[in-house]
Amino acid sequence: MSNQRPLRIAFVSYRGNMNCGGQGIYLWFLARELAKRGHQLDVFVGPPYPDPMPFAQYLEEMTNEQFWGRQFDGKPGAPLLEPDPLRIFSPLNFYEFAATRFGFLPEPFAFSLRSFHALSKRVKQGQAYDIIHDVQCLGYGLLGMRALGIPVVTTVHHPLSVDRRASFRRDVTFRDVLGTQAFYPLGMQSFVARHIDGVLTSSEVSARRIQLDYKVPTKQIINVGNGLDTDLFCPDASVERSETELLCIGRASDPNKGIVTLVEALAQLPSQIRLTLIDSDHPGNVARVRARELGCEDRIRFTGRVPIEELVHQYRRAAIVVVPSLYEGFGLPAAEAMACGAPVVATRAGALPELMQRGQGGVLVPRGDADGIAQGIRELLDNPEQRRQYAAQARKNIVDSYSWPHVAEVTEGVYREIIAQQQ
Repeated sequence: MSNQRPLRIAFVSYRGNMNCGGQGIYLWFLARELAKRGHQLDVFVGPPYPDPMPFAQYLEEMTNEQFWGRQFDGKPGAPLLEPDPLRIFSPLNFYEFAATRFGFLPEPFAFSLRSFHALSKRVKQGQAYDIIHDVQCLGYGLLGMRALGIPVVTTVHHPLSVDRRASFRRDVTFRDVLGTQAFYPLGMQSFVARHIDGVLTSSEVSARRIQLDYKVPTKQIINVGNGLDTDLFCPDASVERSETELLCIGRASDPNKGIVTLVEALAQLPSQIRLTLIDSDHPGNVARVRARELGCEDRIRFTGRVPIEELVHQYRRAAIVVVPSLYEGFGLPAAEAMACGAPVVATRAGALPELMQRGQGGVLVPRGDADGIAQGIRELLDNPEQRRQYAAQARKNIVDSYSWPHVAEVTEGVYREIIAQQQ
């Protein structure tokens, strides 16, 4: 716990559940560790909502009719809000409904206004905040919060411009391109990022990308690293590690993950080498289709989504974890693997070289290069002693640099520096 006075922190996160992506994981663990350090936390969060957060002083769930998801559920009349269809005509509900129909993602903007209203109400009731921490929403409502005289920071693991570029690469028709152009709220996010007090991120590569794409001044961007539950992601000597099993975690539908290239690398390896892929087991999965073309489909096990305990077990038993990405703002699977004592083959992409240099738990290979990935895997498979050395040294390095207590301590330091600048 810090020797300085506890801070009063408001978190705003437009999605809160751990299963909806990194936002929910980041929110829950960082808030828990800050509470352990003695700070008082209020949380304003959108759906899907987080697991219970008993360490929060106050938690308010922001409504969101999730019109974007409703258009895909195939239910007639899904946009109608039963049992009160007229609810659709409330200003923000109608905005979200209409924006969705034109291909925009309305959630960040709408959530930011709802959370601004809820937070300002708390302030009027006498609740004081030292700082507000947004988790990757960057909606205009944050500027309203800052106008209340409270410093505002945000976390951006990587800017949406990275996702938009990936989407453009997989677009086929002109209509696809227009859809990508409309979907990502880059104008709003970049404007807000430039007009708040600090942007926290998880790697030097992401910091540079935020500076270039969002035009945020370098002095406003702070690399605090990313957090990892190193108590959960840890080795287990009772689990026998395979000598032939590769593991990869990632959506083949996301071209940034490089999964198809890994399948092409697998086809070059001996037939006894197999791959477990934590990804959709749908028959049309592009990785499955490519494996079928290359004659190695029977060597890949598609698991679908797995519980966290099963994911940890897979890390503990894999001979090698492969991260074949074309871009990573951090590279969480590589960090999780090293924390579990698994050697890693990762590409020289995005923040992965930075992470691998810190962890010292594996080898780097060229990105987008099936031959290079296959060679890196082959070299590690042929050298079991080297794999054991990587596993032993990486565990300590990851705990020292990326455990949640460490990230919370660094983040608290950023808070206090920004607060001091406002006084």
